[in-house]
Parts: sequence; structure tokens; C-alpha cells
Amino acid sequence: MTEPVLIQRPQRWDAPFGPKMSEVQVQGVLQLEPFCNMDPDKFSRATPLADIIRNDTRIRNYRNGDIIVRADDYGDSAFIVIEGKVQVVTRPGLSERLLGRTTTKKKGFFEVLRQLWSNPRDPEVRDPTRYGARRETGSRQHGTDETHVFLQDVPAVLEHHRTVRLGAGEMFGEIAALGRTPRTATVFADGDVELLELRWQGLRDIRRRDDEFRQHVDHLYRERGQKEYLRSTPLFRGLGASDLAKIADETLFETYGDFDWHTKYKKLAEASAAERLAEEPVIAQEGSYPDGVLLIRSGFARVSVQVGNGHRTISYLGRGQAFGFEEIAHNWRFDETVPYQRTLRAVGYVDVLRVPTSIMEEYVLPNMPPDQLPPPIEARGAAGSVADVSDEASGIKPGMLEFLVENRYINGTATMLINLDRCVRCDDCVKACAATHGGNPRFNRHGRRYGRYMVANACMHCVDPVCMIGCPTGAISRSSLGGQVVINDDTCIGCATCANSCPYDNIRMVEIRNDRGAFILDEDTNRPIVKATKCDLCIDQMGGPACQRACPHDALERVDMRDLPALADWLNRE
Repeated sequence: MTEPVLIQRPQRWDAPFGPKMSEVQVQGVLQLEPFCNMDPDKFSRATPLADIIRNDTRIRNYRNGDIIVRADDYGDSAFIVIEGKVQVVTRPGLSERLLGRTTTKKKGFFEVLRQLWSNPRDPEVRDPTRYGARRETGSRQHGTDETHVFLQDVPAVLEHHRTVRLGAGEMFGEIAALGRTPRTATVFADGDVELLELRWQGLRDIRRRDDEFRQHVDHLYRERGQKEYLRSTPLFRGLGASDLAKIADETLFETYGDFDWHTKYKKLAEASAAERLAEEPVIAQEGSYPDGVLLIRSGFARVSVQVGNGHRTISYLGRGQAFGFEEIAHNWRFDETVPYQRTLRAVGYVDVLRVPTSIMEEYVLPNMPPDQLPPPIEARGAAGSVADVSDEASGIKPGMLEFLVENRYINGTATMLINLDRCVRCDDCVKACAATHGGNPRFNRHGRRYGRYMVANACMHCVDPVCMIGCPTGAISRSSLGGQVVINDDTCIGCATCANSCPYDNIRMVEIRNDRGAFILDEDTNRPIVKATKCDLCIDQMGGPACQRACPHDALERVDMRDLPALADWLNRE
């Protein structure tokens, strides 16, 4: 009999955020505001304050003009200024070129036509003369393991853009850290600056243990992001500034699930349905009192109903959608109260704003026109039945809906779905993709299947693009044209951070060549230069995705998974 292998259980801090944090640095940080005012006894033995600083923070140094964070990038950390100053660009925002991103224009008719015969014979051909040719920004090494993008002409930026200066002790980046939402502004160093970067796990733990710190961070969050978010939510659009401020003050910010859900996604995908469901924290329970309207701030949530001893998924919610409003409106209008009619669970990681029922009844419902109020609710039985939920479904068969939710395909704004009954395996989709990308296809025609449908191995241009987190140069970003996730080949340094982070394996690292077919090598190491590649949704093509246009049997569709009616129409067509 084979003897079992004994190892220590992996711990949270096996991979510290800043492996170079010395004991001197840790003690120095503990002497700074706000940490010097915190009571260490309020922290648990498993996560003491000193260990949070040692493992969840790192010291970052920047030189004048270095870009620290970029507007619209996705991040998972906040920053506190230790020494020096930073400039926050308010308006107008910096151009895509200044931020080191790609700027794309549509190809003309003859340029598109020329692609048919001008593509090189060798794979992944590049023009090496364009690397390093940017003028507005440059990149420079800081130490041995960091690359910073910097602004070449800071005075010109300050002349044409409005900025706000932050000094020692001030915090920024907390909105993205708390919600994995895009950075709201670009921040760059104003002279030499030293920062403490605090990753979201540490921010979460300190916020839980120290009331003053939590109140400070929540105040910043409300002032910088929450009011604007409420203002953009349909339920609150008709309210005045004073009412919105009161609602924001009473609204609770809650988080559920694992922020870094993508790190265990593949393992969980192979688990049983019961195991997967057990990993999804319950946000609101069917049958419980509706104590508030839940607004999805970021991430996704599964909506399910109890059927016998199990649960059936009937829908899912994403950013900007609400849960519980129908029940609260019903109870406000009628004497017979009803509980939550469905269960809401976090899929991966979810940020929720909980607007208390009393606040909805005082500020929102009295000001809502009667024709905008939902119809009365007929309460379901305690255990429900298949018949009870069949009419509640989104038009998508329950099995397919479970498949899409559990594999996180709901994250896609352009998920590639293929109807295998229509597909004749001609590969015209792959050939068309190659023709529009220099002879190099950007997806693979295979993937997970459910019934007659397959989700192809192609970039889905996710709502929550975890591939963007950690890119040192901002080479992977959302396009300003339509939200496509694109890679700037000029600024990509081949670090593979994006490829390693993508939970769907939709980014590849490739060795590049020149127009003669010779590999382009690093002059220092003599090793091939690699670049990240993936589907860019044919952002520069006149007709959109070439794969979809080329399919002769209408078997392939790029689907925005947020549009459930359109998805249902495509799935249910004859």
C-alpha cells in the first residue's frame, strides 16, 4: 500500500505581497499614520497587525513622472503616501497614447482587402523598429524586477490637465481595491515619492478590525465613488443631491466570496455541483425577511429558487442590477408581507451595496410613479416545485444556465458560442481570424460543451477582466472604442502576468519574428522575445469579428452574456 505524503497545509501568506519587506520596514510602517493609532489587541492571533503589514504590503518607490495607476485599469490594491507627493489627473483624462495603450482606427476597404495576400508566411511577424519609438511615454527599470511607464513631459501634462496633489498620509486607489472596479483616475509621481501599497486582503482585514480605519476608508469610498454609483442606478435617478447623500450615508458596503477567485477556478470547475454551490456564499436567503435592496457593485451573483431539497438557477445578476426591490415594494404597498422569493449567492467575488428597507420606504418608494412599481407578488410554497419556477426562467433551459454560471462564462461580453449541430468543421472561422491578424489565428475552435453548444477557447472580453490586474506597463487594457480588451504589442514586455491570470486560458505567449522569419532576440540574454496575444474582437476591421462573419452556416455567435433575452433567442432558434 502506498504511503500518504504529508505536507503542511498551504497558508495565506505563503506568497507575501512584498517579499522584500524587512523587519525595519515593518516597524517603520507601524509608526506611520494611521497604523500607529491602531490597537494591536483588536487583531486576531492568526492575522496580527504586524503580520498584515509584513505580508500584505510593500514599499514602492517612483521617480518624477512615473505613472502609478492609470484611469480605467483594473487593480486590487490601495496606496498610502509615505513621503513625497503624487498628482491625480481629474479632467480631462490623459490620452490613451500617454497611458501606454494602443490607439486603434478602423481599416479602410482596400486595407482590409489587401490582408488577403499581404500576410507573411512565417508566424507572429513583427517590425522591431517600432518598439521603443514612443515619445509621450517611456519605460524604465526600477531595480531589477520592476518596469515603470513614465511621462516624458510632465510640465506639458500639468499645463493641459487639471490635477489634485496628494501628500504624506493620504490614500488613493481604495475604490478599485474594494471593488475590483476600474481605476477612476490616473496618478503619477510628482518628484521622487515613496508609497505603501496595500493589497485588498490586508485592506479588508484592517478595515474589519479597526473601526476608525473602516470609517475613514468608507468615507473616502462614499465621497469618491458610492454617490456617483447610486446616481447612475435607475432606482435613484430621480432623487435630489440631498436625498442621495442621506441614502449613501445609510447604505452598507459588503463583500462576498474570494477576490482572487480565478486562482482556484479551474480546480473548482471539476468539482461536483454540490461542492461548487457550497463555495458560493449566500448573500440573501429565500424565505428570509427582505431587510434591504441589494445592488451589485461588481462581480456576479446567482439567483436560485429551492426545488425539493436542491436549488435551481433561474438567472444571474451583474454590475448595476438590483435584488429584493420587488419584495420591498410589495410589502410597502400591501398588508400581507412576503419574504425574499429567491436566494442570491456570490459567484466568485461580489461587491454589494445594501440599501436598508427603511431608507427605501422613506426616500425612494414615495417618489416613484405608480406605473414604475412592480406588480404584487404571489408567494411560492416553502419548498417550491418544478412548475413553480418554469415560468420564472429567463428563457434558457436550466441545465444550460447552470453550465454558463458554474463555468463563469457569464463574465463575457463577447463569449464565442458555437452550435455544433450547424457547425461542419470547415474552419472558415479560424482562417478568417488568421487572415485579419497577419496569418496568426487568435483563438482555438475547441472548449467546454453542453449539449449541442460549445464555448470556444477565445477571449470573452470579460466584465471582470482579471487578466488586467498586475500588468506592469498597462499593455493590456480596455479599448475606448467599445470596451474590448486589447493588448498593445508595443508596450507588452512578455512577462506573462495576463496569461497566467486569465482563468479561461485565452491568452497565449508567442515568440516573435522579423519579416525574414528570424526570431527577435533579447540583446542582453540572447533569448527570444515573447509577446502576449489573444482575440481583439477585430477592433480594426470594418465589419466586426471576422470569425462570426465568415461562418457559412450561421453556427457561431459572439454573445454579450449580460443580455439574457438575446442569448435565449439565439439558443432557442430552430
